[in-house]
Amino acid sequence: MPRDGQTAPNCYDAEPIPEAARAEIDRLLSSGDLFRYTSENAPVSQLEAEFADFIGARYAVAVASCSAALFLSLKALDLPRGARVLVPAFTFAAVPSAIVHADCEPVLVEVADNFRIDMTDFEAKFDDTIAAVMISHMRGHTSDMDAIMALADARGVSVIEDAAHSLGTLWNGRQIGTIGKIGCFSFQSYKLINAGEGGILITDDPELAARAVIMSGAYEHNWKKHPGLQNSFHHWQNKLPLYNTRMQNLSAAVIRPQIAEVPRRVADGRANHDYVAEILNTSPWLDVPPPLAPETRAPDSLQFNLVGEWSDAEALRLQDEAKARGVGVQVFGLSKDNARAYWNWQFLGDIPELPKTRAMLMRACDTRLPARLKKPDLDFIAHAIVEAATAVKG
Repeated sequence: MPRDGQTAPNCYDAEPIPEAARAEIDRLLSSGDLFRYTSENAPVSQLEAEFADFIGARYAVAVASCSAALFLSLKALDLPRGARVLVPAFTFAAVPSAIVHADCEPVLVEVADNFRIDMTDFEAKFDDTIAAVMISHMRGHTSDMDAIMALADARGVSVIEDAAHSLGTLWNGRQIGTIGKIGCFSFQSYKLINAGEGGILITDDPELAARAVIMSGAYEHNWKKHPGLQNSFHHWQNKLPLYNTRMQNLSAAVIRPQIAEVPRRVADGRANHDYVAEILNTSPWLDVPPPLAPETRAPDSLQFNLVGEWSDAEALRLQDEAKARGVGVQVFGLSKDNARAYWNWQFLGDIPELPKTRAMLMRACDTRLPARLKKPDLDFIAHAIVEAATAVKG
């Protein structure tokens, strides 16, 4: 619906794939060389080297999805069956699913109304039964990594960073994903780099990298096409299961030219986010939480809270009022079967009581905010949301 004569911006289409990908895709289609292990220097191998260099890690393993990367990370840590893994209760269902898939048990931690881990609950649940920590920087919101790493290091427990939404985010100037033992990133269409699907894990640990490479599907001696780590590969030959979560060359051809676009997309996305957040924060009914002091955000969307007294009916009406003005807004906890609402993860069995996270999700709102949007689009979105809140609350 037009607002003030302007058509609502399209917040769902991704940026075009860089032209540089076309020649490589045509070459691959002409040759039929789509399998990553057909040649020594396949596009997937080049992507791994380029991404590791970009992010500042020693090793990278490209796989079919970020979910596959999270799963392989847990398997590479060689955790025992039933190992308990701390994970924030505000994340996408694929994250606890990866933990279950790895034969481990997710232990859900409360998340505060700033969308970050409640450190009091995290510390209380971080007992001697915890074998690993998986931190989801959900929607790009970074939890207190200094406190998390201090607790984990003191207990000798490995931290896996689910940085699916956080490519380009910095913590004390350091790339998110490089702080824990392993970092995992997504190339799904709604992420900063778009390949439709795809993921990558990074680490500085050679043994973890070697185990992840073999289990990703480097059968027989295909691991020889990965540089270095040859002693480790020989050691693990035939000793690990193969899960065949490999990336194929067409995906790598789409991803590689987008790496150079990341700094620009991060800068544009941050500027767009902060501009809209400033307008939303002028409303007494809306609040966009600020970043933590050490955090330099790289947002790919915008989240805000409904503040004050809101009934469920009023929160749902906000969604309708925003939609009537041409802007999609979703209240996480009031969207039927939302995969980010922990009570819908029935595959976990008994769902714990998490009152802080539940209260947050019932009033936390999500709207898409692609980095490609321009100021008129941002004004349209911000004022439509403010007007929607005013229409409900007066």
